[in-house]
Amino acid sequence: MPTPTEPTDPTGPAEPTDPTEPAEPAGPTDLGHHGDAELRDTGGAKLVDLAVNVRAGTPPPWLRDRIAASLDDLAAYPDGRAARRAVARRHGLPQECVLLTAGAAEAFVLLARALPVNGRRVVVHPQFTEPEAALRAAGHEVGRVILRAADGFRLAPDAVPEDAGLVVVGNPTNPTSVLHPAPDIAELARPGRVLVVDEAFMDAVPGERESLVPAVGSLPGLVVLRSLTKTWGLAGLRIGYVLAAPELIEALAHGQPLWPVSAPALAAAEACSSERALAEAAEAARETAADRAHLLARLGAFASVRMATAYSAGPFVLAHHPDGAALRLRLRELGYAVRRGDTFPGLSPGWLRLAVRDRATTDALIAALARAGTR
Repeated sequence: MPTPTEPTDPTGPAEPTDPTEPAEPAGPTDLGHHGDAELRDTGGAKLVDLAVNVRAGTPPPWLRDRIAASLDDLAAYPDGRAARRAVARRHGLPQECVLLTAGAAEAFVLLARALPVNGRRVVVHPQFTEPEAALRAAGHEVGRVILRAADGFRLAPDAVPEDAGLVVVGNPTNPTSVLHPAPDIAELARPGRVLVVDEAFMDAVPGERESLVPAVGSLPGLVVLRSLTKTWGLAGLRIGYVLAAPELIEALAHGQPLWPVSAPALAAAEACSSERALAEAAEAARETAADRAHLLARLGAFASVRMATAYSAGPFVLAHHPDGAALRLRLRELGYAVRRGDTFPGLSPGWLRLAVRDRATTDALIAALARAGTR
């Protein structure tokens, strides 16, 4: 089995590590850091938000209206049946394969606490830290498989230990923006293992290519997580869902409290599964791809800025600068918030994550980078 290495210095060779040993610099105490922290304690200054991966200008007015209309029914207990049917129809699955949750974060907690697992829990990093945080909070030891910058942060399926009973991988992965080929992820599935694929950003990928949703119910142990937060600007509403075989959905549902999803969130789930919403999301994904290409091209003009990968497909990019930590603070002084990378296991302080925005915002960022002394 090949041994991945920790990309502590992306410009030179890295020392070999055990693929499931905790990787520095990020430790358990760093896992709670998220992009919104970059926008706090600004002293009243208004920062351009490149730190949070929520689509700008959302939620759209029609979605706001649908959510507002649900407030008339707040006296009644939430009934999730219509929303569950809508999500199932949107993905071409039986509704028994759908579990609505209070955001993907609740799903990670349920996976950690309500799902029986035989074998080690393993998280493929660098990726969103909440799955590992939830597993640790539930008292589990967590192994890490660290993907290498030298390999473009691409997944090597045989790097995951055979005795892993639960494997978590993001696609496209936050923060690397890598879209792994679906067959590579599917290769991780086997009887007796739970394979969790976090597809929170998949609706930002044109055509949702490489999604494993079509394999739900047929690929053993597959659990796909989706979020409505990113494309629709609903971080404050808390709505997401799990797609899996009925027996896995039933096990996770037993860990939920009564009425876990609010009526406004259910209204959003139903609305975002409509034909109108799917068409808007598809157009937004195409625009994001074009805006990402523009951002990558403009960043490529700086010799000191190294892009993480040629496989970027998410609404954000990962970049490295030799003095990334200082550059982040300098950009903050110039009015731009970007996400630090060193709280993601496997990344050093030189890494920064930048959300994809419109071309005018990107061009202004490039001017700020030049003022910050970037060459």
